[in-house]
Amino acid sequence: MTIEMVRVSLPALADFAEAGLGAMGCSAGQARLVGGALMFSELRFHPGQGQGVRRLRAYAERIAGGVIDVGTRHEVVKESPALALIDGHNALGSVTGIEAMRLAVAKAKVCGIGMAFVRGGSHYGSSAVHAAEAVAAGCIGVAMTNAGAEMAAWGGASPAVGTNPWAIAAPSGKGFDVSLDIALTTAGKGMMRWLSREGEKMPTDWALTPEGEETDDPEAAMTGALLGIGRYKGYGLALMTDVMTGVLTGGAFGLGPYSDPARQDVSHAFLALDIDWFMPLAEFTARMDRFIDEVKGGRLRPGFDEILVPGELEHRRAEDKRRNGVPLDRAVFDDLNALAETLGLDARLQDLAHAAA
Repeated sequence: MTIEMVRVSLPALADFAEAGLGAMGCSAGQARLVGGALMFSELRFHPGQGQGVRRLRAYAERIAGGVIDVGTRHEVVKESPALALIDGHNALGSVTGIEAMRLAVAKAKVCGIGMAFVRGGSHYGSSAVHAAEAVAAGCIGVAMTNAGAEMAAWGGASPAVGTNPWAIAAPSGKGFDVSLDIALTTAGKGMMRWLSREGEKMPTDWALTPEGEETDDPEAAMTGALLGIGRYKGYGLALMTDVMTGVLTGGAFGLGPYSDPARQDVSHAFLALDIDWFMPLAEFTARMDRFIDEVKGGRLRPGFDEILVPGELEHRRAEDKRRNGVPLDRAVFDDLNALAETLGLDARLQDLAHAAA
């Protein structure tokens, strides 16, 4: 069964997200940062990946339940010229993450490198949001976070570590950032749900059944554990991400994040490298462009029409959505309008196709 999609105006969707966050109790500044982060993800990612404006429902429930505290701010508990340790205090994850990366950037402008670590955080959206914050300031940015346990240890059958996503982003002169944003699992349960709704099978290296068997049936795997990218390599990277975030900061790790219904206790790490410490930014972007041209100019495999670099496909998606409207799953579209009614918003999302009829 094909999932029904509707298109909505980008400006209207951005205004809707910000208004919704305001109705949840966010300040204007918080709503602007979180709304901007949601729109960044909505523009770049496949709708089955579970990021973007569909997160508004989860944020509303978590704020109402006290899991996210919009009335508190993160706290810098320790810092040096190049390092900062931050307690998120259950504040809005996107706000804490963006401001932590800005602090890492400020330190990089002094030391050439800056890092900020967060414990006691909450869901911070997609990692690329935070890496892009560094790129906008003339830095290479790295952002990583731990997450609720969904991935099996290699050889195990039960969840042991999270998807623990990373993003690494650098500027180029090609009109888009070279930006790698990946979970350390082969895929997430959002894409499994998507395939299940479409009646399609999934690759057998995505997940296990609860009994620990590989499967191509997304429904059979929904209550099982996910598998790491590159088999044992993804598991190893996820475990070390927990070391770099939860273990090092004094926050939760492994089975800990999201295990307490009263707080998410997620941990993050943010790194900024000031490009000007190494060379002028224009020289760096020229070198990046030469590198991109070399990679894209390689000989193609049979069945491929083009070589892409990280961030290029996402840039094309974003440009298409800016021109033609943002496609939303009909179920998400309807749920957002129901959420608007619950929050007492006057605004409702409109299907561009119906508006033009």
